[in-house]
Amino acid sequence: MPKMGESISEATIINWLKNVGDVVEAEETILEVATDKVDSEVPSPVTGIITEIRYQKDAVVAVGETLALIEADANAVAVKKTEEKPVAKENSTVSVTNTSSSPAQPIQLKCNPDAFLSPLIVSIAQKENLSLEEVQSIPGTGAEGRIRKSDVFNYLKNRKYPLQSKPIINNQQPTSTYPKPVIAFNEEKDYIIEMDRMRKMIADHMVYSKQTSPHVTSYLEVDVTNLVNWRNAVKDKFQEKYNEKLTFTPVFIDAVARAIADFPLINVSVDDKKIIVHKDINIGMATALPTGNLIVSVVRNANEKDIPTIAKTVNHLAVSARENKLKPEDVKGSTFTISNVGTFGSLMGTPIINQPEVAILALGIIKKRPEVITTEKGDEIAIRSMMFLSLSFDHRVVDGFLGGSFLKRVGDYLEKFDPNTPI
Repeated sequence: MPKMGESISEATIINWLKNVGDVVEAEETILEVATDKVDSEVPSPVTGIITEIRYQKDAVVAVGETLALIEADANAVAVKKTEEKPVAKENSTVSVTNTSSSPAQPIQLKCNPDAFLSPLIVSIAQKENLSLEEVQSIPGTGAEGRIRKSDVFNYLKNRKYPLQSKPIINNQQPTSTYPKPVIAFNEEKDYIIEMDRMRKMIADHMVYSKQTSPHVTSYLEVDVTNLVNWRNAVKDKFQEKYNEKLTFTPVFIDAVARAIADFPLINVSVDDKKIIVHKDINIGMATALPTGNLIVSVVRNANEKDIPTIAKTVNHLAVSARENKLKPEDVKGSTFTISNVGTFGSLMGTPIINQPEVAILALGIIKKRPEVITTEKGDEIAIRSMMFLSLSFDHRVVDGFLGGSFLKRVGDYLEKFDPNTPI
């Protein structure tokens, strides 16, 4: 299993394109794998005959693990499949992997029945199908040997032979006694759609976020007339100069990145009782795919880029998303996310935090309407371009002062946008 991006430790096999006994050529795609929301192809490193497939469809495989064995033979010919499984020659096999290190050995652990399991650890264990004894066997690096989230993920990276036991049951939270509602189903009129893999992951991620972070949402209305006038005046010149379309998104990202630099504690993650402050400002963009699913692509180090550079990155990510060509690194590592709900005509939204971040900003539709403004002549009514911003934040670590101050700073950068800004 090749490494397909920073921080990616495993992938799920979607489909094998070749079978045992098939002849493959070097660089020919032999299977498809998925990491979170991105699908990738895995090519054969040599020309030869597949003699063994070790993991089947839907298996979750750690980076560096051997997926299959190929008997290297530059003059390979088609081999007829037999009912018996071919045995690879010991001196002529090649592991499908891009790492020179041998696969990690299974960890021998001793169960500690007194190990404290936080609700977060329990949630991760249930999602990863870890048994109670298996979780209690993980060495903890926290205070007094407490098991931390990073300990569980490090264990999962090297997990090869799971302990066989009953699944972990969360006894720390009361089980709801409310009966599951009965769904009325008319076979002649209604029909069923099975969730695809991405939709299942989105559903799990959203539920996990709401269970993990106490969400609070603040709203702000901003006057973006100067910004709208500037964009209308320069969009054609921008297209000619950079061969890129100029939308409002690059300006929104620029304003958010500048506000994060002013309030760095909004650019954090929570690990148990620790707050991890991220130095890099990587802005995620929530994007709806043609399938209706949602994906978050990332503009890295947005605070170090000017608007033309951000525009080029945004357009590239948007096209890649529409054509299903996003790479794993394109959707990893965001530290703050924005969601432009105005694209769909929504006035405002209450977005769900993209874990493990602590805040997400929704941008509503820009609408013209009469507003009272103060001029040199006094108060007057004028037609202005107005927009709502809504910030959902994790109240565990972001209080009202920080959340409100950050939101106001974003609004200030948008309202006070210089209409003479060069391109």
